[in-house]
Order: sequence, then C-alpha cells, then structure tokens
Amino acid sequence: MAQALAEARAAAARGEVPVGAVVVSPTGEIVAAAGNETRARHDPTAHAEMLALRAACAALGSERLIGHALYVTLEPCAMCAGAIAAARIERLFYGAADPKSGGVAQGARVFSHAQCHHAPEVFDGIAAGEAEDLLTGFFKAKRGG
Repeated sequence: MAQALAEARAAAARGEVPVGAVVVSPTGEIVAAAGNETRARHDPTAHAEMLALRAACAALGSERLIGHALYVTLEPCAMCAGAIAAARIERLFYGAADPKSGGVAQGARVFSHAQCHHAPEVFDGIAAGEAEDLLTGFFKAKRGG
C-alpha cells in the first residue's frame, strides 16, 4: 500500500485526484503501478486501477491477472470493480471507503451481483487514514481552503 500511496501523492502533485493503484504478483513483486491520469489523458477511464491493470496485463501478455493482488488507495468505482473482476484479480486491498462513488462496499456492489463472473477476496481500510487525508486535503485546497 505504501507504493499505492506514493502514486496517489504523485497524482495530486500533477493536479489529479489522489488515487494510486499497484498490481502485485503472486510472489510479491510489483508488476505495475499508476496514479489517476483522467485530466492529463482527457480520458474518464484513466483511473489508477484501470491504468495499473492495463500495464500489468501488457507486461504479462495476458488479459487475466490470476493470482495477483491489487492495492488501491480508494474503494474502486463500479467501472474499476468490473475491470478487476474481468482481470480475475485474486485479492483487492483498498484504503478509504467511497460512499459517493464506490462500487465494492458502497453503491453498485459489483462483486455481489450474479452477473459478476469473478469476485476477488476484499480487504478494506488498509492505510485508510492516510488515503482519506490525501483526498480531503486535495479537495479542500481545490475549494480554496
């Protein structure tokens, strides 16, 4: 999660919403890491999770990341949860809950639907305080104080 938080801080420094994601292999090696880039890429799908999943799949030459874990600083939205399921991520670790846009424990709860072909094991609240502080500070600064 430390690397995901570093990615989130780097995203904030670029003016992006501070969310970071890291894909880790079954042997514990970082395969890919990314922070949000929706503004830089002019792409609403360029969430940290999507970018990290794409990079990991490209690095491994596979559309599936069986046995891999994903660490994310914020609860994934429904779009990202769908991609996590499609990639067959084994374990999802996330920090801050997202009552407004979350798709795992909040809102859509993608993994609990019958249409979801794969649901990872989910661990929430990992370094939640630090992830929440990054987000709160970012949006507070955007609002001017």
